[in-house]
Amino acid sequence: MKKSTTGLLIGSALVVGLSGCASSASQSSSQSSASSDGSWYQHPFVCGLAGSVIGGSIGYATSSSSDEESGAATGAVAGAAIGGLLCADRTPEPVAPQCPSYGEVPAGVAVDAEGCPLDSDGDGVPDYRDQCPGTPAGVEVNANGCPLDSDNDGVPDYRDQCPNTPAGVEVNALGCPDSVVLQDVNFEFDSAQLTSNAQNVLNGVAERLVSNPDVRVSIEGHTDSRGSDEYNKNLSQERAQSVANYLVSRGVEANRMRAVGYGEEQPIASNETEEGRFQNRRVELDEWN
Repeated sequence: MKKSTTGLLIGSALVVGLSGCASSASQSSSQSSASSDGSWYQHPFVCGLAGSVIGGSIGYATSSSSDEESGAATGAVAGAAIGGLLCADRTPEPVAPQCPSYGEVPAGVAVDAEGCPLDSDGDGVPDYRDQCPGTPAGVEVNANGCPLDSDNDGVPDYRDQCPNTPAGVEVNALGCPDSVVLQDVNFEFDSAQLTSNAQNVLNGVAERLVSNPDVRVSIEGHTDSRGSDEYNKNLSQERAQSVANYLVSRGVEANRMRAVGYGEEQPIASNETEEGRFQNRRVELDEWN
């Protein structure tokens, strides 16, 4: 058999084999379940080696007797390059979801300019899943987009003046079973001047009242029994009004509050001890109907 015929037959056989490898590689790359490495015969190096043999055979077969070696070498280089390209991995790079936090978005859902579902109140729960639209900015919500209610009393935490009410206890609109003593709301000695610590406490009270705009409150001042009844009544009134004034400065509407001084009329402990007198000197917050 002539050299050219032999070379062409070998080359043709190898071309068929290389085409099969490339075809298999292409099919495998389109299957998501395929191994990332592929079969050994689909590797670009193996295909390049096969292509080199094919190219060399064809180059040898088609060259004249005087340039067989250079023809084979040129064919081998070209065949290796073509074989490597044929079997190169063409698996597309995975595209990251544009809105990964939302999962699969149902058809027809309103989206923004970036293709993400609308979240009108910015609470992290898209409108189409949000059972409590219009949540104020910064309020922590659950998976349904509703404000957290840690004690399950029906008053969300951001409005609840008594956030740790025992389960099953009936509460008012403030989230409290009854009037609540504003702990650590104290005054300078024998005056209505709030301490700096008292102001810090009232900042939180005001924030929750501002978030609960439909509730009116009664601010009630109390003293111990030292001093005259009239003096204590006046002092308790001034202290209750001082608390109301401070809450107004923090954004609570004045017409939602009333200040009442009870003096020494409603003790909650004995006035015979320092501890008892300390408990009696207090400011309470209650719902004002």
